[in-house]
Amino acid sequence: MELSNRQEKIVEIVKGNGPITGEQIAERLNLTRATLRPDLAILTMSGFLDARPRVGYFYTGKTGFELITEKVKKYKVHEFQQIPIIVKESTSVYDAISTMFLEDVGTLFVVNENSCLTGILSRKDLLRASIGQKDLNAIAVHIIMTRMPNITVCRKDDLLLDVANKLINKQIDGLPVVKDTENGLVVIGRVTKTTITRAFVELTNEKSI
Repeated sequence: MELSNRQEKIVEIVKGNGPITGEQIAERLNLTRATLRPDLAILTMSGFLDARPRVGYFYTGKTGFELITEKVKKYKVHEFQQIPIIVKESTSVYDAISTMFLEDVGTLFVVNENSCLTGILSRKDLLRASIGQKDLNAIAVHIIMTRMPNITVCRKDDLLLDVANKLINKQIDGLPVVKDTENGLVVIGRVTKTTITRAFVELTNEKSI
């Protein structure tokens, strides 16, 4: 977060004189308490300052990078998951290729008649299947997909950082977000490398970091 000049002055005052009340900070800056209230709220919410009732403001000693790191570690999958693109086991390879390009995704999730996850299709899977003189309309995706249990999944309350590590370690582009049911795993979302990138970009652009 890039602090305003006034916010930087507030931090310096608290750093050198804390604990210090809002009224005392306002007096040093020759401003009213009401004028400073939004700045103090932002600095407290973002973690630069700590406030204690009837005591005043303290400087936390944390840098902007440390605050960003702390926030990243708290992000959960459900805050950033996207809509999953799903196909049936009986879908043809030709239709799967069309779906992948129309939806502009790198991974398709394959489900059975109970809408439970049974496999995953990557671009490599579809490219491999399309090589040669094959009738892609005659080949069902369940023949070429990666099957359970050889599928890495995540759940909505998992930490986004843990999912990012899975993507890197497994060298895959995306994971299905699933929930457990009596019939199996139901896909409720997806997390991809693009999702992770978007989360970090949004984080660095936030005004309240």
